Amino acid sequence: MLKKVRPFIVTKVKTLKEEVFTIPNILSFFRITLIPFIVIFYLSLKKKVLASILVLISGVTDLLDGFIARKFNLITDLGKILDPIADKLTQLTVLFCLIIPHPLMIIPFLLLFLKEILAGIVGLILIKKEFVPFAVWHGKLSTAFLYLTMFLHLIWVNIPFVFSKILIFISSSLIILSFILYTIKNLKKLTSLKNVAKN
Repeated sequence: MLKKVRPFIVTKVKTLKEEVFTIPNILSFFRITLIPFIVIFYLSLKKKVLASILVLISGVTDLLDGFIARKFNLITDLGKILDPIADKLTQLTVLFCLIIPHPLMIIPFLLLFLKEILAGIVGLILIKKEFVPFAVWHGKLSTAFLYLTMFLHLIWVNIPFVFSKILIFISSSLIILSFILYTIKNLKKLTSLKNVAKN
């Protein structure tokens, strides 16, 4: 009687080029390189228009790299980590620059800073369990509105105080909402991973 031979399945292992040097990842690296120029143009050279253009370019490339990654199946584990790092570094840097002319910007700055520290701790735990977190709708909404708030404050030198407060309040609220929803989602994922490990 012949024994059934289990077929040998060859799994494709991504090369360094396929994992790192993708268009979305290159765009994320590009966004990180823009950060010091945004600071220099805004704080040192007082060229707020140029700083605004760079922030706009950063925001557009953020949307673009996500679209390209999904459209052409170029999603990588590195990209899932690199993309939010580029976003948050840019956002925190611009918010920090805006604190000087708009002191209330310290509220979304501190909220975002605390959110990313706490979310980063949970994210590292998930990565150690071989699960890479990915962006969801509330995170994208929070990011989009925050970019809008920052851009308007960059280009609109004499933005009305009441309008500024409304934008900052909505941005801060979305950051809190996103943090709560992310926390619930990640804690559920951690619980499910623990249950799988036990079984």
